[in-house]
Amino acid sequence: MTAPLYNAEISAGSLMLPESRRVARLMLTHPDSATWFETLKTENILQKKSPATARRQARLIRNRLETLDEEAWGLVADGDQELSLQILLAASVKHSRLLGDFMRDVVAGHLRRYEHTLSPADWEAFLADCTQRDPTVATWSASTRAKLLQVTLRILAEARYVESTRCLRLTPPLLHPGVLRYLNSRSEGATLAILELKP
Repeated sequence: MTAPLYNAEISAGSLMLPESRRVARLMLTHPDSATWFETLKTENILQKKSPATARRQARLIRNRLETLDEEAWGLVADGDQELSLQILLAASVKHSRLLGDFMRDVVAGHLRRYEHTLSPADWEAFLADCTQRDPTVATWSASTRAKLLQVTLRILAEARYVESTRCLRLTPPLLHPGVLRYLNSRSEGATLAILELKP
């Protein structure tokens, strides 16, 4: 059976910079699984009230960061805010084809057509296109689809690709030189094109 192209994992959280910095620092120590879970549980490094929420978000962050290497983890852990956020966006795009395709097909498409504001209707049209490529998307509930939109817009706002989650005017930033250097040195041309909103 063919693996689905898309999944809804991204619904567990946006870029979560403070939490991602803590997880990146932990990952740099190369903890075994016992240390990993003990640190999450006893030290509550994500500072969540619910252990289940902490586990879910830590797993998402770890899965994202594992698409990159230790140098990137260090940039997330200790880089300035713009650098860390853009590295996290690169990791999120690599981890979630849904996010990457939305940025490539919808956000970049708007800019090419000189349309400077996103709308919720864009999301429904995008998911309809995704369903053509992956029929499992049609099985997602209305609440899942709404949550995915909410998280995707929050990611774009955190990375400064839109003004805010309320004002969806596109404001794509220039990429940080550290992000350009890192992605180019790793031959990550496809990821870089998505971040630069190139066709």
